[in-house]
Amino acid sequence: MSWVTKTLKSTLGRKLIMALTGLFLILFLTGHVSGNLLLFKGDGGEAFNIYAKFMTTNPAVKILSYLTYISVIGHIIYSILLAQHNRAARPVGYAESKASTNSTWSSRNMGVLGTIILIFLVVHLQGFWAKMHWGQIPMVSYDGEEYKNLFLIVSEAFKQEWLVALYVIAMGFLGFHLSHGFASAFQTLGLNHKKYSPAIKALGQLYCIVVPALFASMPLYIYFTAN
Repeated sequence: MSWVTKTLKSTLGRKLIMALTGLFLILFLTGHVSGNLLLFKGDGGEAFNIYAKFMTTNPAVKILSYLTYISVIGHIIYSILLAQHNRAARPVGYAESKASTNSTWSSRNMGVLGTIILIFLVVHLQGFWAKMHWGQIPMVSYDGEEYKNLFLIVSEAFKQEWLVALYVIAMGFLGFHLSHGFASAFQTLGLNHKKYSPAIKALGQLYCIVVPALFASMPLYIYFTAN
């Protein structure tokens, strides 16, 4: 058995993969929320549609997209493996008596939070990502060039109260998931120091509030301006 295989099968190796894929997904969320802020521009969706076409046709972005898919799948698989290992290694009585005092609510429920986010992700991909790539979307022209009018699809979708509620609630769960995952990833990678850890923790807490709040504000903005 090679050292790579041994590392991937070890608890430490699995935690490293979780940390690296988690940090990569945090970078993805940062870029994703930055681009989606174009929904607020108030230009009828022109900037957003141009951005959407760039994100689906640029070769470099496509490579990053494949890395994102791999990171999502890897993060899910290794989270399941770690959860199974932790359940097998931790005595039930100790877990019940010590969990609430030794850990935060989000850290104790990362599996549940991750499952809810995964369900939301499936709904999100089916509703927008799949339609953008293979659905029948009306076209719009800007300066003589044709673009898929994804802004129209988004606007119509977020006229539905249940979908807006789903997005807002899911972003709340995402915030809790990030509140533990952000600092935990740095700690797993050994990037913890008495001078820097408080700053990393503070940045993580700020991130887990700002980014989910921005995502949640988009369906709310469209719902209240379109209805």
